[in-house]
Amino acid sequence: MNAAGESDRPGASMTLFEAVGGEPTFRKLVDEFYAGVATDPLLRPMYPEEDLGPAADRLALFLMQYWGGPNTYSAQRGHPRLRMRHAPYRIGAAERDAWLLHMRRAVDRLDLPPEIATALWDYLERAAFFMVNAMENPAGPA
Repeated sequence: MNAAGESDRPGASMTLFEAVGGEPTFRKLVDEFYAGVATDPLLRPMYPEEDLGPAADRLALFLMQYWGGPNTYSAQRGHPRLRMRHAPYRIGAAERDAWLLHMRRAVDRLDLPPEIATALWDYLERAAFFMVNAMENPAGPA
């Protein structure tokens, strides 16, 4: 798999979306992830909606589109603009690491072939680091 989730084999054009089984796999990934977020004291307050369902749907649609599935996310919400959409929330190293903890657990529960799991995880890890918008103050409060 290359960075776009496409097969590296000559003549093959299967996307990662297709390789993992399409929408059901991405829905399972996101459901597993949000099961962890629902009880996380650091992350749960970042989701103002009482029901995490709408946030889960947005993430599933985004990931499916990114990995070669339908473009429903963009059709409904426009360009992803991930940093802009997350700007209202303080995302530091602790929030990033909590997000990665729940996402790692979710990816592992999919039991994907190693090369596919690695491609998916590499993207998710890069995305998590990209979303950090707050620096930690090692000296503590001023």
